[in-house]
Amino acid sequence: MKKLGMITIGQAPRTDIAPIIEKYLDGRAELVQVGVLDGMSKEYIEQYLSPEKDDYVLTSRLVTNESVIMSREKIKPILQEKIAYLERQGIEQILLLCTGVFPGLTTSSSHLIEPDHIIPPTVKALVGDRRFGVIVPLHEQMETLYPKFSPFGLEPFFAVASPYHQDKAGYADAAEKLKDNVDIILLDCMGYTEETRKVISIKTGLPVILSNAIMAKLTSEMI
Repeated sequence: MKKLGMITIGQAPRTDIAPIIEKYLDGRAELVQVGVLDGMSKEYIEQYLSPEKDDYVLTSRLVTNESVIMSREKIKPILQEKIAYLERQGIEQILLLCTGVFPGLTTSSSHLIEPDHIIPPTVKALVGDRRFGVIVPLHEQMETLYPKFSPFGLEPFFAVASPYHQDKAGYADAAEKLKDNVDIILLDCMGYTEETRKVISIKTGLPVILSNAIMAKLTSEMI
């Protein structure tokens, strides 16, 4: 059977997201999961991988269901090592389970599927000239993620709600902020689930795009 490698920037397995990916793989490939933070304690991550001033900030989930905040600059070498590890297993397609921007990642022979290369142009095609809302996990990401969308003529209106804290109040606040200001919403983190999409859609009455579902659908077409 073919294999699809999947790298989370948190810890594997991602029992919250893997079922979404596997739904679209429909048994045509085995999902092989690895995590950038595998084997690390929360205390270690907070001591050695936390962001410094002006770092590009990311968040993900541990197998304990806790969330952590990390510096892209600090985890990028580990991420590159995980890519090399999957290549050594003979895996030819590798999905990065993160919507953040990671300049300069490389492979020797495998194809690396990077959501930040795919989601913005895809969303632009869906949004057109309509008003565009984006929900992100962290306040710090509102500024750093804007350049991901602006080259495609998108001017996102941001709101914040964490996918990792059962943040019902945060979802309600984000929905309230967006519902009268945008026409379509993107959940811009791989940690949001179908349940989140339904909650935001019901509260706003708007179409809501789930990033991991887009990537699952498109990736499955390559298997």
